[in-house]
Amino acid sequence: MSGSSPAPIQARFDSLEQEAFLNLWRTYDRLRALEEEFFRGWDLTGQQYNVLRLLEAHREGPLGTLELANRLVSRAPDITRMLDKLAPRDLVARVRSETDRRAVLVWLTSAGRQLLEQIREPLRECHDRQLGQLAPADLEQLIGLMRQVRAPHETDGSAWR
Repeated sequence: MSGSSPAPIQARFDSLEQEAFLNLWRTYDRLRALEEEFFRGWDLTGQQYNVLRLLEAHREGPLGTLELANRLVSRAPDITRMLDKLAPRDLVARVRSETDRRAVLVWLTSAGRQLLEQIREPLRECHDRQLGQLAPADLEQLIGLMRQVRAPHETDGSAWR
């Protein structure tokens, strides 16, 4: 038997849904590795970047931490801890609400805006490495399919686009 290569492993799935789910998971894992490598160079995590991006997009003034947590791409168990890492770098600022002392309001600082501007083009290049092999029509179809899969599982107020 020397010289013969082992037969490829054939994955067996209990259902088409399981195969689709595991493919999504594996794809996420591969794309996330590229993202983590990218953000490590900026001393950020993907979640921290998402916080900065959301604050940049929110143009009506400060955003409450609970609202911010609801808008994140993926759930963050402790938004306060995340903000605790961004605030000392002067990327975000926060203050207790004057009308509700339990609420904390957060906004993006000028240093946070500058960092996002510096990241913008290199991040586009990272996204191109992740998904650039797909044609625009395929990307639009993929986005639509993912929204369709996710829709029944979104909770009130968490719909994300």
